[in-house]
Amino acid sequence: MDYIDEEKFISEGAEQKVYINDNQYVIKLNDAIYYASWEDYFINLLLHNYFFSDTAYQLLGFYKNENTLFAVVKQRYINSDKLTKLSEVKSFLINNGYENTKNHDYYNPELGVILEDLHDENVLTQNGILYFIDTVFYINPDVFKK
Repeated sequence: MDYIDEEKFISEGAEQKVYINDNQYVIKLNDAIYYASWEDYFINLLLHNYFFSDTAYQLLGFYKNENTLFAVVKQRYINSDKLTKLSEVKSFLINNGYENTKNHDYYNPELGVILEDLHDENVLTQNGILYFIDTVFYINPDVFKK
């Protein structure tokens, strides 16, 4: 991508900047700092899209700002209508084979999938449904590849 409209900036976290695209989508710039490599970041996108297709990422390309390279993704905009209860996130994940390892981090020992950073700004609630919008997936290669 050649241009990001800074006037559409709405939020940022440690790893990404978020821009409103329209009432249906956001654009996210991610510099992959949570990952050892870009390959790990792309695995994260694939896992997110597999497990949470209702908020799937669409990779649009890359954007370079000064000396930082960002992946540019498009994602459905979720307008939260109530605060997310972290106990509901925990119950949902435990019921789907994950173990709570600490705070907002989870591991699925059968799949070899690690899912982290699931606080109430990364999982939104709309009409009583949880929407995972900012996941951080890693894999345990010894288990995942089997």
